[in-house]
Amino acid sequence: MSDDAAVPPAVHAAAGTDAVSATATWPLSPATQHALLQRADTVARRAMAMGRHPFGAVLVAPDGETVLAEQGNIDTVNHAESTLARTAAANYPGAYLAHCTLVSTFEPCAMCAGTIYWSGIGRVLYGASETALLQLTGDHPQNPTLDLPCRSVFGSGQRPVLVTGPVPGSEAAMLRTHQGFWDRHGR
Repeated sequence: MSDDAAVPPAVHAAAGTDAVSATATWPLSPATQHALLQRADTVARRAMAMGRHPFGAVLVAPDGETVLAEQGNIDTVNHAESTLARTAAANYPGAYLAHCTLVSTFEPCAMCAGTIYWSGIGRVLYGASETALLQLTGDHPQNPTLDLPCRSVFGSGQRPVLVTGPVPGSEAAMLRTHQGFWDRHGR
């Protein structure tokens, strides 16, 4: 797919120009944050229905409303966030992605944060922290965690990635989806 075909026509003319930042909506309103996190949670539930870990991510255009892509968890090295970031980098120009938001049910792990950084996505919104997930799953062999917050990964880079999360009022909903999964898979 060419870069031209991947970018929505209304945005293509603005990619790489000040017009993109002029249309960028950040921070997202609390209502928009919750709606997008609910959509990511729906994606996570679909992944869970297929027997995968219940993580979900959506890529949102600079307007803060248009969902460009969504992705559920695949396996231990193809997380929802990293898979979505790789797909975004392959299909959208970096100047456009710099104004997009990756919305995730949980804080991106170190692998996903690195992939998001290298993809050029400029904003991250997540519902629940990785430490909250660790408290839920403990030392479950299917969910090893690193004590490395995404802000630390992004803060080590040369370009900024704006991060919002955990979003107040969303963490409990994200944890409920996982509670059922981990109860069935042993904790």
